[in-house]
Amino acid sequence: MAASDPPRNSIDSNEREQRYNEFVALLTRHDLSIRRFVRSLLANRDAVEDVVQETALECWRKFDDFATQNSGHEDEFVRWACVIARYKALGWQRDQGRDRLVFRDSVVEALATSATTQLERREDERQAMERCLAKLGESQRQLVLSVHSPGQSVISIAKETGQKARQLYYQLNVLRASLQRCVEEQLQQELHHG
Repeated sequence: MAASDPPRNSIDSNEREQRYNEFVALLTRHDLSIRRFVRSLLANRDAVEDVVQETALECWRKFDDFATQNSGHEDEFVRWACVIARYKALGWQRDQGRDRLVFRDSVVEALATSATTQLERREDERQAMERCLAKLGESQRQLVLSVHSPGQSVISIAKETGQKARQLYYQLNVLRASLQRCVEEQLQQELHHG
């Protein structure tokens, strides 16, 4: 080892920290989707929280395997995490089997299949919306996104820009209708070219 080379354990530590930061970023980005998926499988709120937490821990334990197999495919993280969540939910169901209000495994499997389909559809819709937003002009995109930002409203934006609120509402309605058509067209194209 050359004098300028860092010690091996600091490289491992840096890699571990980088991997952890990558994991936390992915988990944070997809937390709501994972939580919705688990909520569609379990009726009990406490169970949902427990399973989401167990899923996050299991995802971290297996993250090196995911990262190795899916390098550059971050969109696969939510699907991978939901597969883990499905098994965690089934395990929770099995552990709670003595409770009469627990679904059978076959019901949880059917719910998981349905939730996975919905998750994929929402992801397709999100990607289509991103493509459609990218087609808008900068000022149009800013208007659409700003009214959906916390603490913003058409009236506050009208005051900031000096435009009339009625005019902004009209522009926003036209843009929303245009985005809806665009997203529907994108989804149809995806369906046909699948």
